[in-house]
Amino acid sequence: MLILLIILAVVAFWFVSVQRKLVAMDENVNNAMSQIGVQLSSRWDALTALLDLTKGYDEHEYKTITDTIKMRSSINVRSTAADVNKQENMLTEAMGKIMAVAESYPELKSNENYIKTMDSVNEYEKMVRQSRLIYNDSVTKLNREIRMFPTSIVAGVLNIRSRDYLETNESKADMPSMK
Repeated sequence: MLILLIILAVVAFWFVSVQRKLVAMDENVNNAMSQIGVQLSSRWDALTALLDLTKGYDEHEYKTITDTIKMRSSINVRSTAADVNKQENMLTEAMGKIMAVAESYPELKSNENYIKTMDSVNEYEKMVRQSRLIYNDSVTKLNREIRMFPTSIVAGVLNIRSRDYLETNESKADMPSMK
């Protein structure tokens, strides 16, 4: 009877330690997704400021881009990789339209406020890229742990599921320069 109690205690201790590890990893993934949301929100804010600078140059494009910005949604810990990719595509589309306006009006491209705001957009782009790397790294660690036996048993019992990676956007390679 004593041996059975010791075995049960060891199994319980193992289960709790695995559960704590999986929860920590899951929270790291949630935190990484939240950071992406913060960075995307900052990019949207910078893009909105950039849009305000273009308002006087092309009213039609201003309205079109404003409508795109209104369609954005918040990225939070419950967001999926698909949600992030959708936001990225909307940002790229809006940015392309702003760049088209700037190309049509050289005096806008040489405006000091436009240049500073464009630098901010580029800085947020770098931060989003870094946040995406951290997210994918966190997802790799969680998914690897979930797939390994016997941890997979605990993950199944606790309903901790694997997460999707943020895929690279092939059109980003063709994205116009932001300067």
